[in-house]
Amino acid sequence: MKRLPRPACGLLCAVAFAPWLKAQSKPSKKPRPHHQPKQTIIVTGVYRPIPLHEADRSIDVIDVKSQALLTNALVDLMRQDSSVDLQERGPDGTQADVSIRGGTFEQTLILLDGWRMNDVQSGHHDMDLPIALQAVSSIQILHGSGTTLYGSDAVGGVVNFVTATPRETELNLQGAVGNFGINQQAGTFSFAEPNFGEELDFSRDFSTGFMPDRDYRNLALDSITEAHTSLGATQILLAHNDRPFGANQFYGNFNSWEHTRTWFAGVRQDLGRHNEISFAFRRHTDFFVLYRNRPSFYANHHADRSYQLTWRNWRRLSSNTRLYLGLAGYRESIRSNNLGVHLRNRAAGYAALDVRPWRRFTFTVGAREETYGTLHGEFCPSLSGGYWINAHWQWRAAVERAFRLPTFTDLYYHDPANVGNPNLKPERAWNYETGFDWYPSGRLAAHLTLFERQERDGIDYARTPGSSVWQAMNVDNVTFRGVELAVGKHFRRSQQLQWSYTGLKGSRAPLQILQSRYLFNYLVNSTEWTWLGALPGGLIGRSRFGILERIHQRPYVLWGADIARARGRLRPFVRVSNLTNTFYEEVAGVPMPGRTIVVGMQIQVFRRKSQMRSN
Repeated sequence: MKRLPRPACGLLCAVAFAPWLKAQSKPSKKPRPHHQPKQTIIVTGVYRPIPLHEADRSIDVIDVKSQALLTNALVDLMRQDSSVDLQERGPDGTQADVSIRGGTFEQTLILLDGWRMNDVQSGHHDMDLPIALQAVSSIQILHGSGTTLYGSDAVGGVVNFVTATPRETELNLQGAVGNFGINQQAGTFSFAEPNFGEELDFSRDFSTGFMPDRDYRNLALDSITEAHTSLGATQILLAHNDRPFGANQFYGNFNSWEHTRTWFAGVRQDLGRHNEISFAFRRHTDFFVLYRNRPSFYANHHADRSYQLTWRNWRRLSSNTRLYLGLAGYRESIRSNNLGVHLRNRAAGYAALDVRPWRRFTFTVGAREETYGTLHGEFCPSLSGGYWINAHWQWRAAVERAFRLPTFTDLYYHDPANVGNPNLKPERAWNYETGFDWYPSGRLAAHLTLFERQERDGIDYARTPGSSVWQAMNVDNVTFRGVELAVGKHFRRSQQLQWSYTGLKGSRAPLQILQSRYLFNYLVNSTEWTWLGALPGGLIGRSRFGILERIHQRPYVLWGADIARARGRLRPFVRVSNLTNTFYEEVAGVPMPGRTIVVGMQIQVFRRKSQMRSN
């Protein structure tokens, strides 16, 4: 496939198309295909909120609220998507790397209500989310590049954790215990009035570990505030987490220990109907000890800060055409005894034209220019579109250029077994995809997507056979191709069944005899079945069954089952993960726990009907 030419700017496209758009501005009399009795609204990978079935990209939405009593951690819910590869070094999100469609964990952009959470020190800390599970309403996952809208890091995909707007005044408390010394507590207090809402959440998850030096403690605190004034909606998010954990075998044959902390503050303000401005600050610290019993032998202290300021604007050019504009600025810094002291500034601007003529055909063309360093820049165009063949079938396709700047660990880290490279180039990639969506009824949907990612200057740690030192380097001309299949069925009596499969193949010819640490540790085949539904007596249940095959490894099975009472003041629950007691490693050399059982109770202390209005 030939590479796209470099257009001057998305604004020129708007000017060129203006006469045609005006001619098409009259609304079509053909009704838009309608399939779902309850629409799911997405905000991820699109320039404005739209119903999920109108998207021309492969996007998965996981409802968190309906499964909150059935899961121990947010990462557990993400396993329902077969295109998401979780490479955990500890259970319940102690340390989790997320890859999508075979991309490395640093090629996945993590968002919290649209704010960037990727860590400039290392992608291993991207999932240090400073927020409690009960604060999240949904997880929206974009498969494929999202660089034109979000900038660096969105190469393989984007995961956006969307918080819930306070709708009710209530107080809930819960506690649980389990094997491996598991002890959990959580609570939520929310207050809602017509123009103001506030929610306070806390969660604590403690374990003595399923093996020596694999203990952990996860603490999260957050405050979500929303207000409506004549100016528009205001959102304020304050959050903090604290995670000390035993890191036995995490980075080699050492009984290590690590302690990370995250502080986050974000504010978003609507300025009338067509403008939005937001600002966020994130601070992350990482204290690592190579030998837990000899902390003075080797220790690293890292502290990084990031600031992000964005402005978004949209305007209607006709009844079916919108123009989107945006500016963004980023400032990232680190102070470390190993990496040194570094500072990086970035600025970006984008424009996108979204056209929906005849109410059956859609296309979006966009472009982003992002600058960094001294006159260095990356230009990332994108084009996507879809066509409703009839009321049940939609065809869609997309192409987009993506890039990722190396982290400070990629550039400057050094120890006896790992060496960074200050001369690394940014990763660059072209993403292509096409697929069909089938909606035969309001209760059944099926999706097929074919995709390809062509990478240049991919960043990996590699070594020659027999060497003990991993060296950061750029790897050229790496290609990943794959297929995604998904079928979802809603039955009567609130029963739903979902099946998904992702098959992937990568070309490792550029590495030749070198051993790869990150690029070629992907899932070749991933199959997931998830059942979720209501049971007699006010109970709800969930069962997730997955078969995963990692490259050069044998397939393994992960099966979990959960049940809870969903109504009343007392809501007991039982969660069982790894029912088959499977031995498995998502990161080579780091075993994961066997069968885990957690039993607990949620108490609804009080609840008053909400008066908080929606946006």
